[in-house]
Amino acid sequence: MQPPSKPALPDQQATEAGSATRPVRGALACLSLAMLLPALGTSIANVGLPDMARALQAPFQDVQWIVLAYLLAITALIVSVGRLGDMVGRRRLLLAGIALFALASILCALAPTLWLLVAARALQGLGASVMMALTMAFVGSTVPKARTGSAMGLLGTMSAVGTTLGPALGGLLIARFGWPAIFLVNVPLAGVALLLAWRYLPADQRGAHAQRPVFDHRGTVLLALTLGAYALAMTLGRGHFGARNVALLLAACVGAILFVRVELKAPAPLIRLAMLRAPVLSAGLATSMLVSTVMMSTLVVGPFYLARGLDLGTAATGMVLAAGPLVAAFCGVPSGWLVDRYGAQRMGGAGLCGAAFACLALALLPASLGIAGYVVPIMLLTASYALFQAANNTAVMGDIVPELRGVISGMLNLSRNLGLVTGASVMGAVFAAGISDIASAPPAAMIGGMHATFGVASALVLAALAIFALGRALAKPPTPSGDPA
Repeated sequence: MQPPSKPALPDQQATEAGSATRPVRGALACLSLAMLLPALGTSIANVGLPDMARALQAPFQDVQWIVLAYLLAITALIVSVGRLGDMVGRRRLLLAGIALFALASILCALAPTLWLLVAARALQGLGASVMMALTMAFVGSTVPKARTGSAMGLLGTMSAVGTTLGPALGGLLIARFGWPAIFLVNVPLAGVALLLAWRYLPADQRGAHAQRPVFDHRGTVLLALTLGAYALAMTLGRGHFGARNVALLLAACVGAILFVRVELKAPAPLIRLAMLRAPVLSAGLATSMLVSTVMMSTLVVGPFYLARGLDLGTAATGMVLAAGPLVAAFCGVPSGWLVDRYGAQRMGGAGLCGAAFACLALALLPASLGIAGYVVPIMLLTASYALFQAANNTAVMGDIVPELRGVISGMLNLSRNLGLVTGASVMGAVFAAGISDIASAPPAAMIGGMHATFGVASALVLAALAIFALGRALAKPPTPSGDPA
């Protein structure tokens, strides 16, 4: 059963009665920038790692912490900041998050040593986690319900634009101004987002009888440590599990058990575990993680398959890899329109079916088809993912009461991030399982690894489809006695 909807909610009334006075476009412009900035912060730093390694005189394995610190901060804190936004006010916290992101970007550009840069990136990740957690939560109070799918599709488009734009923009900025420019470019964008948020987002309101909020400090610390340990276990070693990875994974399991025990006894828990009994929510989180795991396969396997399996040059490989993000950027808004027109449940199922078909094609089509045999299924997979994301986010966020929107939005983003870090490790391990040395492996081995990886990906999407169908069936209201089923 879904978390109950309350009649005549204040922010719903503001959406319905005040949509003519509060420009929705201004609010959507703010939310779009707040979604673009974290994605840009993720993708733009990768291209600058070699330059930063030279400038800061650091080994490459240490320089990787510039990327890892950012991702760890987002993963570990995104649920907690979502809950904090529900308690102290989402507008107030979003303004603070954008300002922190801008300040941290300046600190990144000015950092004289590697570890000061890593610390500044962790702060930047904290600001990014605030934006990611609260952006979707604002849709319910700024956009009419009939346009929720379109808004979710727009946010998905902006995230894809940020991911696509990062490498190209970063390369241009480094070539012209040096590596600090890839961080400073965030500052004017964050400034515009801050002004738009101040002008167009609805003010925080607390009822006259509202109690002083109580924050679950123990649950927050435990969840952050647990998620941090899991993310490290999945990312350190690049898919090769050693003793350190196993120890971190065990620590994450112990942390998860302790977190559940603490939440069951907490008077004001960070996550109300009873919410997970809601079929739409639990199925939405599970399917989001599974499908994100699959999508990471394209980034892990694609470069090796194209360069070594199809013998493409660097430029050609880059152009082919850009097809997926470009499709995602163009499909987000149409996907949202389809969700508004035909319903979230129907379009979510269609997206998963399309993704399953695309993965099966990648697992079975022969390499003799060349670039077309890879690009066409990848385009279908990416378009299907965009449709699924718009539908899943709309379905999960649709009937959530306002005081839970921040934490639920954070959980949705967390499920996606966990899928991505899991995919980087697990799918990379599947790809390399039959290859002794990737650097010298023949094309046939690369082709076989790609087929095996997407064979596993097909199974994961089919599992997601089964979970989606089960959640939809359980969410249906019971048929009244005597009525035909």
